[in-house]
Amino acid sequence: MQQIEKSSIKPDTPRVSINRTFSIAPMLDWTDRHYRYMARLMSKQALLYTEMVTTGAILHGKGDYLAYNDEEHPLALQLGGSNPIDLAKCAQIAAERGYDEINLNVGCPSDRVQNGRFGACLMAEPELVAECVDAMKQVVDIPVTVKTRIGIDEQDSYEFLTTFVETVKEKGCEEFIVHARKAWLQGLSPKENREIPPLDYPRVYQLKQDYPEIHISINGGILNIDEMKQHLEHIDGVMVGREAYNNPYILSQVDNKLCGQQSEIMSREQVIEQMLPYIEAHVQQGGRLNHITRHMIGLFQGLPGSRQWRRHLSENAHKAGAGIEVVEQAFAKVSV
Repeated sequence: MQQIEKSSIKPDTPRVSINRTFSIAPMLDWTDRHYRYMARLMSKQALLYTEMVTTGAILHGKGDYLAYNDEEHPLALQLGGSNPIDLAKCAQIAAERGYDEINLNVGCPSDRVQNGRFGACLMAEPELVAECVDAMKQVVDIPVTVKTRIGIDEQDSYEFLTTFVETVKEKGCEEFIVHARKAWLQGLSPKENREIPPLDYPRVYQLKQDYPEIHISINGGILNIDEMKQHLEHIDGVMVGREAYNNPYILSQVDNKLCGQQSEIMSREQVIEQMLPYIEAHVQQGGRLNHITRHMIGLFQGLPGSRQWRRHLSENAHKAGAGIEVVEQAFAKVSV
């Protein structure tokens, strides 16, 4: 493989310890830097992940796909790709930009991802995944992790899963996030692949029993703090996706109830108060209000007035010239 010089991290780049007990799943179009900024207000311990970014976008794209707010640390970049040289280059760039972890996507089942030869289809090529991990680990000092499924298509035996994990583990991968569903690469949409293949939590528990030296987080269908606690009796960490997005205030409980912290829980009103300066700065720089408020829609889920909150933001935040007054007006409609 082409030799790439090991990344030298800038002296002023923040490096924080990573608590892997709880993390928020990388979700395309959802876990952007605006959502992550809000999430960090409610949980200081959660490990945050970017949306998946392809190596092609980083190396050849015209935009800055690695921008983030310093407040987001600890922050992991999820990469999509299967070329070890390209992945190593991107990992090096990310480390120099201050990211705290690099995660390789071996779980996304979409046709577009398969055509690019990355995502869940890579489970069938464990040696290539191991080579990719090794290439990245050789050029960065931050952790390189893998997010995967329990199987793909008809290759869904426990032996298939352990062969994959063992092969990648041999190249130094010490952390795996396992979505406890297999992926059907043909016939199901990405949305259907998050819902139709049955969950098999015991298989992930068994993986942890058989490989106690590996840090394993479980992902898929986790809906509340009690379920998270139950998983943590068998596994090292939990990763939550849709529930952490659709009901974001659940994050306010994470530090105290999962991570052993004795911190004050931020109220919803305090979350909004702290978001207002961030929103104002974004709008003043030419951004649209709904770029941020779309992530705040679920903040009052289950409470009286939540429908009025959602409706006011949805109907007004996209309008030209909309600013923080729209958020303040929406909050006035909520009974807390």
